[in-house]
Amino acid sequence: MTKSALQIARAAYQPKMPQALKKAVKMVEGEATQSVADQDSIKKLFPNTYGMPLVTFESTSEKTSYEPVNVGVILSGGQAPGGHNVIAGIFDGIKQMNAASRLFGFILGPSGLIEHNYMELTSDIIDEYRNTGGFDIIGSGRTKLESKDQFDKGLIILKALDIKALVIIGGDDSNTNACVLAEYYSAIGAGVQVIGCPKTIDGDLKNAQIETSFGFDTACKVYSEVIGNIQRDCNSARKYWHFIKLMGRSASHIALECALQVQPNYCIISEEVEAKNLSLDDLVTDIAKTVAKRAEVGNNFGTVLIPEGVIEFIPAIKNLIEELNDFLASHQEEFNLIRRSEQRNYIIKMLSKENSDIYASLPEGVARQLTLDRDPHGNVQVSLIETEKLLAEMVGVKLAEWKTEGKYIGNFATQVHFFGYEGRCAAPSNYDADYCYSLGYTASNLIAFGKTGYMSSVRNTTAPADQWIAGGVPITMMMNMERRHGEMKPVIQKALVDLNGAPFRKFASKRAAWAIQTDYVYPGPIQYFGPTEVCDQPTKTLVLESKK
Repeated sequence: MTKSALQIARAAYQPKMPQALKKAVKMVEGEATQSVADQDSIKKLFPNTYGMPLVTFESTSEKTSYEPVNVGVILSGGQAPGGHNVIAGIFDGIKQMNAASRLFGFILGPSGLIEHNYMELTSDIIDEYRNTGGFDIIGSGRTKLESKDQFDKGLIILKALDIKALVIIGGDDSNTNACVLAEYYSAIGAGVQVIGCPKTIDGDLKNAQIETSFGFDTACKVYSEVIGNIQRDCNSARKYWHFIKLMGRSASHIALECALQVQPNYCIISEEVEAKNLSLDDLVTDIAKTVAKRAEVGNNFGTVLIPEGVIEFIPAIKNLIEELNDFLASHQEEFNLIRRSEQRNYIIKMLSKENSDIYASLPEGVARQLTLDRDPHGNVQVSLIETEKLLAEMVGVKLAEWKTEGKYIGNFATQVHFFGYEGRCAAPSNYDADYCYSLGYTASNLIAFGKTGYMSSVRNTTAPADQWIAGGVPITMMMNMERRHGEMKPVIQKALVDLNGAPFRKFASKRAAWAIQTDYVYPGPIQYFGPTEVCDQPTKTLVLESKK
């Protein structure tokens, strides 16, 4: 493998970690917990893993000996920067406790567990991947672990390899699966612990105990660099409006963080759209007003940031999508048999009158995209809906109408972009490299203390790393009941942008000025080497949230 100069330099980087994890640790248990909602339902579904206490790890002078343990690890779902360091942290943690411990990686996600496709991860392999981006050490996949048959097939290989603990590195859905698996293995006395790690660039897996999901920091810095580059170009050519869609299907954390970093002329926050009951036309009109105001002072250019999932937050379209999801969950085969040219009319006839009218009013391309195959969790694949093009075109139509009415005097030309995959496998920032390594090392301690159904937690991360607080949070504590595939299912509650939170309030206080002024910030690339104030800063979101 040919390595870049940066790869070679980063291989020598030693991640910073909490002081408490550097020596022998003791576990401190807190109070019993309960789920964030639907307590009776969640408790009934998880009788063996519900109500467990929060735990933290503290340093101790007591000497502890550990038996060797075999551990399995799975990378589940979409990639996020830092995953390799989570694995390195697990590896170093179990080896530090007992050098005879072994780590096995299941290939291409949860399917590797079911299909018994694995490899042992040894020091020579781990060392090749320290501080690197991507999930290519063992690959990832989106297979859902949800059936008894899958659990039992997985248990066969876990027993054959004498694996006593399984770490699932994933987002909210993957960690929901980890929770279900932990409950099942506990119920049957399988003797296998299951630990989760919080991964998703979308930033929607967080709470009081999980300050942020790993990868969010790096992805936002990568996107902000590229948006900054576009804004520099935009301010140089002064002839285009750039409509930029960013990942974040269920929450607008990425768009908000990037807005705080680059100060665009307009940024949509999906949660605000829903709270204000805005229509698609409301959004288009508001963007067009910003374009018109800038044109009045001679600025026929600008940037608009768009969360990928915004279309699902427009209340009328959200209701349409929910009915479509329920309908297609039970009629997908029938729908697939219909000639493509007739599918739109078929859907129009099958929906309720209100949703049928909305569906019929949508452009052909968007209507088509709303009926494409769902993801494994039954959701519309919103990344396939070209919202950036839709909004750019609709704003153009609106401005053309205003021009004939004498309400608009400028010129409007657009460029559209979607930044998604560019940020998912970037080399992790110092923050993510440190945070991920600490998450993995913490997971090894949760295993050592016999915990199952827990998610690795590292808090106080706006402080220097040696002051971070390591521990674990019961996954059931984060769960509620939601409708999936037409049925109520237990899932981890997504963390949406808090419209009363410090990050959004900071954005809201500045956006009117950013809309009219050209007040762009150009963050530049991720810095690994140099002064702390440049290299080791967490996201603006996390800094603002910590100042409560």
